[in-house]
Amino acid sequence: MSGGPHKSTRHPYMIAFKDQGGFKDTYGGEPGWAFVEAMRIAPRDVESKTVVVFSHPVGGGAFLPIMSALARAGHHVVYCNTRYRGNDTALVMEKCVVDLGACIRDLRSRFGYERVVLGGWSGGGSLALYYQEQAERPSVTATPAGDPPDLTREELVPGDAIFLVAAHVSRSATLTESLDASILDETDPTRRDPELDLYDASNSDQPPYSEDFLERYRQAQVERSRRITAWVEERLAELKAAGRDNDELCFVVHGTMADPRWLDPTVDPNDRRPGTCYLGEPRVVNNSPVGLARFSTLRSWLSQWSLDRSLAHGERNAPNTNVPTLVVGNSADDVCTPSHTHRLFHAVPHERKHLHEITGASHYYMGQEDKLAECVRTYSEFVDDYGLDR
Repeated sequence: MSGGPHKSTRHPYMIAFKDQGGFKDTYGGEPGWAFVEAMRIAPRDVESKTVVVFSHPVGGGAFLPIMSALARAGHHVVYCNTRYRGNDTALVMEKCVVDLGACIRDLRSRFGYERVVLGGWSGGGSLALYYQEQAERPSVTATPAGDPPDLTREELVPGDAIFLVAAHVSRSATLTESLDASILDETDPTRRDPELDLYDASNSDQPPYSEDFLERYRQAQVERSRRITAWVEERLAELKAAGRDNDELCFVVHGTMADPRWLDPTVDPNDRRPGTCYLGEPRVVNNSPVGLARFSTLRSWLSQWSLDRSLAHGERNAPNTNVPTLVVGNSADDVCTPSHTHRLFHAVPHERKHLHEITGASHYYMGQEDKLAECVRTYSEFVDDYGLDR
């Protein structure tokens, strides 16, 4: 229970459904079934036929400040974890779409909700847009690796609106912008190009970075992403040629936390604090176990991390959506910087869209009650304007 204008109750529950995936890629549970954990956070004294549903590929956000704050303001909230909750090693974005779809279908029969706002916080933004695209205009018949699910057969229920908050363009774009461009050999991360090593004090290129350096660095990041993708596709082709269609290979991606933005506040400028990132000190987490995309599988790389192969890309999915959309950006966000916020907003193809930026707000709103309240107030005005929360 949480305090504030409205007392709220948390109701955890489970959704189980038959899964069309070719083989099991999560630990535990009966083969052939998928299991999705959800949390309903609802004000005790407010009835509503509308619910805002948040999901994130790797889940775990039910206790983020924004979830409780929305319920305290009188909104009904459901947080839907995907089957990959807490472990994105083998995560396939198409299966995340299936999981979100199962949760949304369940809302009507279980709780009687009639309208759904798709909430997309952080990495959940691209998932929400990918889901809505496939619900409105189904087109994806297989994962980038050629495996089930076929999203055109899932009968996905479209959302009635979209609420993106502190969202980035995609997991693939975010990773590519964070790849350590100096690594020359994926099997030996000590082999580096010193002229591209952000963390080498002897490197003559130091913040503030020149445009020439940033161009070279960003191009090297893209090239590294494509080298990994080419290797992944070769390994998958070899397995399939050997008749081992459902076999997988797991691998480590070293050096994934080296975005120049974290060291140079003049790159994609906002109010963030330089020299840090959302996981701590960039130099340390660049090769730590918690680094972005540190452990992966072949299929997961293609579906969620590959810049060229992943289909979950908000900037490309958004043009195929047609519902009212609110985009909220935070000016002190060190994850989802202004370029991501604006790219998502401009990708929405219609005029029923709204952009609101909160000065001084961080990615999580931790210890920022006034900023959090501004975000919730903006959402409340949005759903009220479109007659959604009735």
